[in-house]
Amino acid sequence: MTTSIEKISALLAMMKDNDIVELELEEGEFSVALRKQGAFAPTAMPGMTMAAPMPVAAPAPAAGAPAPAENPADDPGLIQIKSPIVGTFYRTPSPEAPPFVQEGDAVKKDSIVCIIEAMKIMNEIRAEADGKIERVLVESGEPVEYGQPLFLIRKG
Repeated sequence: MTTSIEKISALLAMMKDNDIVELELEEGEFSVALRKQGAFAPTAMPGMTMAAPMPVAAPAPAAGAPAPAENPADDPGLIQIKSPIVGTFYRTPSPEAPPFVQEGDAVKKDSIVCIIEAMKIMNEIRAEADGKIERVLVESGEPVEYGQPLFLIRKG
């Protein structure tokens, strides 16, 4: 009889080899549910309905601040930093620390700009290019989705 760890290792190898993103197995008293990171699609139990997410209005730009382009695709000088995972967005490394970056700050490629907490793991998110933080698009403590824009950077 194999141990639970050996069973889990075999299941993980099978998931990797067959490009499976989610797997649940019950075998007697042994039960395991595995899911690849980034595969967090919401699911509903039978008989339940899921409410559509409510649209959220974008925050208004600060008074006197130049308004960035409505659509970053309209401005080739802007780059979006997008969330690579689902989780909770944090602008600071700890509650009492200052933000990693603020609007107007210069950043280098691979500078840490925020943290996203996913499954109790703090994931550092880095700038993808040299430039200046044009706009912070998410408030600290808010949940973020995979691919959601977090920052706009003006290349430079």
